[in-house]
This record gives sequence, structure tokens and C-alpha cells, in this order.
Amino acid sequence: MAGEDFQERTEKATRRRREKAREEGRVAKSPELNSAAMLCFGFLTLYMLGPHLSGHIMGLMSHTMANAPSIAAADPTFVKVFGDYILRFFLIMAPILTVTVVIALAANVVQVGFKISPKAIEPKLEKLDLVKGLKRLFAVRSLVELVKNVIKLSIVGFVAYMSIAGEFESFFLLPDMTVPQLAMAMGKLAVQLGLKVGAVMIAIAVLDYLYQRYEFEKSIRMSKQEMKEEHKDTEGSPHLKARIRQVQREMARRRMMQAVPLADVVVTNPTQLAVALKYEVEETAAPYVVAKGQRLIAEKIKQIAREHGIPVVEDKPLAQALFKMVDIGETIPTNLYRAVAELLAHVYRLKGKVIG
Repeated sequence: MAGEDFQERTEKATRRRREKAREEGRVAKSPELNSAAMLCFGFLTLYMLGPHLSGHIMGLMSHTMANAPSIAAADPTFVKVFGDYILRFFLIMAPILTVTVVIALAANVVQVGFKISPKAIEPKLEKLDLVKGLKRLFAVRSLVELVKNVIKLSIVGFVAYMSIAGEFESFFLLPDMTVPQLAMAMGKLAVQLGLKVGAVMIAIAVLDYLYQRYEFEKSIRMSKQEMKEEHKDTEGSPHLKARIRQVQREMARRRMMQAVPLADVVVTNPTQLAVALKYEVEETAAPYVVAKGQRLIAEKIKQIAREHGIPVVEDKPLAQALFKMVDIGETIPTNLYRAVAELLAHVYRLKGKVIG
């Protein structure tokens, strides 16, 4: 209804709503956390493995320079040499690349868990709608993102400036350094700058993740009407559930009535209750109840018993005890053995049946 479309969404999202949003690729996720983690851990790996990696790179360059004439003579086009050296370079940088990929995957898993959502990557023509694109561009969310990016760049720029300004006096020593010393000094400065900027970006990313989580929770809130509709979809309407229970009861009652002709005796109280008992000497340790009921069902049990020649015996205390204490399919309790045994013995004498 029209009024329902404008109901305020004040209720927390249900599990089903969250799962549906997840299947559509809508999750609480901060891209800033991925990039910040990759930057920080990438530079940390570079700081730890820097001397080892630089040694290998310098060795590769020294070998190339020392053997340039022979390399040029063997491969004038440098195609094979270039390919070989690119491969060696990537093998040298493999630890940093591996750490970066692992951190990127870990950052995603930490935020949203591991789940592939095909709906999130399937092409949608509505994404090419120019009007909707302009609306998204000038939406409040876009303005918030713009403000966030400006603040983030300002903070990162300030940290970078302060880091470089702290090393400004050492810049005057750079002209007096050798090439290896200069490379080491600049590399050290770059790594320190990267670590500081990465740490600041992680702090910003954590705040951004909390904001994204707040926005996500807000976007999937539900109105009271939506809660009712979902409850109907998952649990079914009260009328439908009542009808299902009624059908189940009728089926169980039908199966119970079909078992009455197999009973040995029906105990009554005499008008309100009826309990049908059966005893299979070789299969069960004690007699068990195959059917029971009260009022109309009791009358139906007695009617079926008489039609099939099953004895109907009046024993008010025993009928009440069996009805209260024993469910259909259960054997009688030990405290009723004597009373039931006497009843069955009487029935078997009437039938001329021998127990054992």
C-alpha cells in the first residue's frame, strides 16, 4: 500500500535481509582499509627485506654492465635479454608482491568474510544510465565522500611534509655522498615515509570502516511492515500454519485408526477415554499403545474395535492411567504391568489364545 512505502525504517535488519544484501554485494566495507594495509605492510616488507633485495638488484645490474658487449653480440635485438631480466626482476620482487596480494585478500576477508557474490559482478544496464549517474554524482553520499577524501589527503600530506621536514638538515649532506650511500639514504627516507603515511592511513581507514558499517546498517534497516511481510514469507501466514497443523493431525489420526484393528484389547473408562493395546510376545518386552483418544475419537476407536472383533473392556482407573502416562507407540510403564497382564489374560482366555 502507498502508506507502507513511506514507513520509517526503525527496525534492525533480520538475518535474511543481511544475507540477501550480501548476495547482492552490499556489505560494510572500506576500500581505504585495503589500500592502507597494502601500503603499510608493503613498505614494512621492503624495510625488512630491503638490503637483501637491493643486493640482488645491484648484482643483476653489475652483471649486465660487465657483460654488455657479449650480451649485445649474442642477442642484438635484446628481446630475449629483456624478457629474461624482467623475469629475474619479478622473481627478486616476489616476496613484496606476495605479501601485497596476501594482505589485500586478508583485508577483504577480515571485513566481509569469504564469499563470492555473482550478483555483485554481473553487468547491469542501469549502471549506464546517465541521469542516474548524475544523481549519484550530486548525491549527499558523494558529497560526504568528497569531504572525506579532502580531509584524508590533507592529513596524509601534513604527515608526509612533517616527515620530510624532519630530515631536511640531512639533505645538505647528500652532495657529498657516493652513489650507493645516496641510494641507501633516499631508500631509507622513502621507507620511513611510507611506514608513517601507511600507519596514518590505517587509522583513517579504521574510522572509515566504522562509518561504512554505520551507513550499511542504516541502509538495510526495515520498517515494521517489512518485518511482518518477511515473517509471513519465512514462517507462513497463521491461517496456513493452522491448516498445515490440522492436516498433520488428520493424517496422524488416520494412521492411528488404521492400527486399531491390530490391537488385542481396547480399555475404556467407559465413555470419555479409549486406549488400544497390543502385545507381541516375540517382538516387544511389554504391551504398547497403538491408539488412544477421548470423547468422539474414543467413540470412533471403540466402533472400529467392535467392527473387527477386538474386545472392548471397561476399566476406568487403568484407562485413565494409560491415557495420561503412555503416548502412542510407547510401551506401558512397569507399575501398570500387573493390571495390564491381568486384563490381557482375561481377554486371551475369552479368545482361547495362549500367551508365550
